[in-house]
Amino acid sequence: MSQYEKLLQRILRGTTDANIAFSELRQLLIHLEFSERIRGDHHIYTKDGVEEIINLQPRGSKAKPIK
Repeated sequence: MSQYEKLLQRILRGTTDANIAFSELRQLLIHLEFSERIRGDHHIYTKDGVEEIINLQPRGSKAKPIK
């Protein structure tokens, strides 16, 4: 199982949302062919065929969890 598959499984389980490294999450989305736009500390990801827009922010070295 690749590092991307392992990270995706951790995300889909939903048990470690506050402990995901921002850089790993960013690399996963780029690996999944999402386009990235950066506006300040907001990293916005879009992909053709995916309606939802992903808006990520770093909090230190981790991704800021969304509540």
